[in-house]
Amino acid sequence: MRKKIFSGVQPTGNLHLGNYLGAIKNFVELQNEKENECIFCVVDLHAITIKQDPKELKKNIRETAATFIASGIDPNSSIIFNQSMVSAHSEAAWILSCVSRIGWLNRMTQFKEKAGKDKEKASIGLYSYPVLMAADILLYDATHVPVGEDQKQHLELCRDIAQKFNNDFNALDLLKVPEPLIQKQFSRIMSLKDGLKKMSKSDPSDLSRINLTDEKDVISNKIKKAKTDPKPMPTDIKDLLGRPEAENLLGIYSSLKNQNLEKSIIEFSGKQFSEFKEKLSEVLIRRIEPISTEIKKLLKDEKYLDEILLRGSEKADKIASKKIKKIKELVGF
Repeated sequence: MRKKIFSGVQPTGNLHLGNYLGAIKNFVELQNEKENECIFCVVDLHAITIKQDPKELKKNIRETAATFIASGIDPNSSIIFNQSMVSAHSEAAWILSCVSRIGWLNRMTQFKEKAGKDKEKASIGLYSYPVLMAADILLYDATHVPVGEDQKQHLELCRDIAQKFNNDFNALDLLKVPEPLIQKQFSRIMSLKDGLKKMSKSDPSDLSRINLTDEKDVISNKIKKAKTDPKPMPTDIKDLLGRPEAENLLGIYSSLKNQNLEKSIIEFSGKQFSEFKEKLSEVLIRRIEPISTEIKKLLKDEKYLDEILLRGSEKADKIASKKIKKIKELVGF
């Protein structure tokens, strides 16, 4: 059965190894499976839930598109577009927010984490963005959505919204209920400085992450300085218990090599961390350097990137406009 895949990445700029291994690498693999039809969105409407510099946002939208292409997403086989260019996303988000329930949104743990203690000062957009995420998915009849553990709750909400809309308007299966595609291993890449914190561009230390635009010397230096522990390399999976930094570095290596954690542990059992780090740097540079070079090359051709996004948005709009028309008719517009 043909799968219709939808996913998106926020254009926050400076995409890093966590974005690549946790999402983009998986997108490329999904695209390369012949039975899949893939739509990848630069979710710029989601980005403005937190105040953005308009010039930086425009630059980051192009950079995210460039990263998709440089990583192997082919704009001729997959749709690449930015969300704000397809008005159906905003329209569907409003209509679906009138179906959604405050109780459902109050259960979203990610809002609590992002808003922090002073949630009264958080934007309404940050609170209701899971409804926009549901609209993104449901407009395209997506059958499967690749999500990390931190987005699984939002996809469950999307399924609830779809079912409630269909029931409220007696429209069986108008909004297709999507299934999650959860990356079992290495979907959550942690900081190189703290194995308990997710790798993030907001971390003040650049040494905490590998940026997709880093040069090979920078990558090598960051891995050398990556936090480990005084114990030797693990000899089996149980040895990783309570060793988040060792587990994270081995997870990165395993993901890049497309092998399970156990195989990587056997490969480096009895060796020094310095030897492992050297090998990890080699594998990282081999994968990241071509992507970094291509991103920089693509960013010099803004017209090309804008054309890709425009062409993708036109394709996306053809699909989404049909769905929003049916939704409006049902509501009574």
